[in-house]
Parts: sequence; structure tokens; C-alpha cells
Amino acid sequence: MGKISSVFSILTFTLFITACNTKKQQTKDTASPTMEASYFGQKPPGMTPEIFAPGVVSLEGRYEHGISFSPDLDELYFSAEPEDGDPDIYFSKQDGKKWTPIKVADFTKGKKAAEMHPFVGFGDNRIYFVAFDSIFSDEKVWSVDRLENTWSEAKLMDSPINDDFVFYPNTAKNGDLFYFNIAKRKMYYSPNDNGTYPKVQEMDIEFGVHGFISPSQDYMVVNSRNKEDEERNDSDIYVYFKRKDNSWSKAVNLGNSVNTTFPETCPSITPDGKYLFFGRYNEEGGLSNFYWVSTKVIDVARAAHFATDQ
Repeated sequence: MGKISSVFSILTFTLFITACNTKKQQTKDTASPTMEASYFGQKPPGMTPEIFAPGVVSLEGRYEHGISFSPDLDELYFSAEPEDGDPDIYFSKQDGKKWTPIKVADFTKGKKAAEMHPFVGFGDNRIYFVAFDSIFSDEKVWSVDRLENTWSEAKLMDSPINDDFVFYPNTAKNGDLFYFNIAKRKMYYSPNDNGTYPKVQEMDIEFGVHGFISPSQDYMVVNSRNKEDEERNDSDIYVYFKRKDNSWSKAVNLGNSVNTTFPETCPSITPDGKYLFFGRYNEEGGLSNFYWVSTKVIDVARAAHFATDQ
């Protein structure tokens, strides 16, 4: 396993945090995809998860995790990592009707040894990500601003978010930022205050790692070791729904519409709210690929849950 997975075994999150590791190719760039339109020209999935962009984004021989599209769906960022190395953030942009060759972003220009978990903000032209030198000691949230053909200098976020070691930042449409506090093993969020984040607050949910908020904050997806079957030793995707009083429901396992006997981790929702992405560790050698599925699976889970939630 890579360095990240070894760290999280210390945190006893081996199964469901291991799913955020990735393995690089012999080169860091891949051939230019010839596919057109949003989502790399892939035919959108229905209620059954499908591998995303096989041979282009989802490559054999590496772990892939943490994927994010720009609000206009014309940019793609994701992290990938060799089995025994550090992760990098990769990107591609639409150029006319085609996507540019996938390359390493290197946001920190070598200031940090590793970069992962990119997230493209909704309205501030900002990309949030995690960078670190030493696993289990200095994982912090950084950001760059998106410029016309490049990015600004990477900056460490000036916020109490970074008082601990943290990862998996993502925001709702209103700019509120959600993340996982590795030190406290809890999901936290920080309300947006004119583009700054001066306060943090623990989320009132039962469990979950790699929490990702929906654009309108009406639900959150997380991954966690399966809670329903003690004999299973893998990670599943769960969803929490926000009630009318703004409290959170209990965790709802997305079941066999998403989860399998393989670990599923690192869920995310596309900016248009239409698709759920996640990593599935079903590649030979225990490696992972990106999968995606219609968020109608979440709508079905919501209807079933609130039909019985009193």
C-alpha cells in the first residue's frame, strides 16, 4: 500500500480511507482524449454504476480518488497515486469539442511533496486541495485561483480549518466548506464569510469519512465501514438527508444500487447534481477506478427513508 493507506491504518480507517490512494503510470501524462462534450463524452449512466472513462481517466495499475468538475463541466481535476508513492493532482480542460491531454497540475510547484483531493469551487474561481510533506502530520487545505490559462500561486488557507490535519475539502453552492478532520476523526464544516472561513463546527452526524456535501446542502454522502453486517470487512457509501428542521437523518446505506463486496469510497457529487462519483477497489491487485451513477439512486433512498422516518 502507499503512504496514505499506511497512515490511515494507524487511524483504524484502513478499509475506507485506503480507497483514497492512487497509482501512477510510467509517465504522468496521458494521451489526449478524442471524446467530445461534457464528462469526456461518456454516455451517462443510469441506476447502475459504470466505470468512468476507462483507459483515459480510470487507468489500470493505479489508485484513483477525489474527482471534481468545474461548474461549467469544462474542466476535470482528480488525484492519483502510485502504490508506493505520493499522490498528484491531474487535470484536463475542454478545448473546443475535445479535451486536452491529462497532465499533472503541480499547484504548489514542488513546495509540498504531495497534492490530492481537488475541488473546484462554484462561484469564486478557486480550486481547493490538500497538500502535505509528511503523512499523518501536515495535511492541510490549500487553494489556487483559476486564471485564463493557468493558476495563481498556491496558498495555504488561513483558517482554523488548518489547526489540525485535514483532508477532502468541498463546498456547497453558497461557499460553505466541508472537510474531514483526521485528528478528531469527524466531519466538520466552516460557514462562508465573504470568501473567508474564520469559524469551524463539527457536523452532527453518526459517522463517515470523505464527506461530500450536495450543491444545495440537502444531503451529504460519506463512506464508512459497513455497519449493517459485522462479518463484512469493506467500505460502503452512505447518505445523510437534511430534515426540515436542518437536523441530519440517520445514515442510509445506498445498498446494492451502489455498494458491492468491494470497498467503495471517496464519494462526490457533480456540480449539476446529476451524478454520484466514487472509487471502487475492484481492480486486480486491490487497486481502484472511478465509477459514476445517476443521483436518482439517492432520490430513491430519500423517498424510502422519509417514508419511514418519523
